[in-house]
Amino acid sequence: MKKVLTFITLLAVISACGGQGENSANEGNRVSANSKLKKTDDVTKGIGKFKDVELPPTLDQAKATAGEKIYEVKCQPCHKLTDVKLVGPGWLGVTERRKPEWILNFITNVDEMLSNDPVAMAQLEECLVRMPNQQLTDDDAFAVLEFMRKNDGVK
Repeated sequence: MKKVLTFITLLAVISACGGQGENSANEGNRVSANSKLKKTDDVTKGIGKFKDVELPPTLDQAKATAGEKIYEVKCQPCHKLTDVKLVGPGWLGVTERRKPEWILNFITNVDEMLSNDPVAMAQLEECLVRMPNQQLTDDDAFAVLEFMRKNDGVK
């Protein structure tokens, strides 16, 4: 009986965060989880120093290029540029689902966000792995955000 429970627990952990081999049932679960998060995010900017961020309608290409370099070194091991989860959530559409303040606060204040922000806490429950604090500067965080915007089609 103990082996059966261990096996079931292992399957639950493996399927909790998804991956390339997800089946359509898991895809539906991920979409519904993201839908719940989107409603919550409509009223939150996260926890941190970023309160009111105004982004220009067009992309800052230099920042996006700098952000891509940061992504390749610090983010790519855990995040895909698609909607497929690796260790952490895929980035496709993140700038449409999350406010810029929330993204910047999460990038620069990850420990506080994972401990106290309901949206970040829900993501942690879904992925089961805490994002490490990458020690990014504010300028680095804005560059990563700009790269996320580029990935989401901002010109």
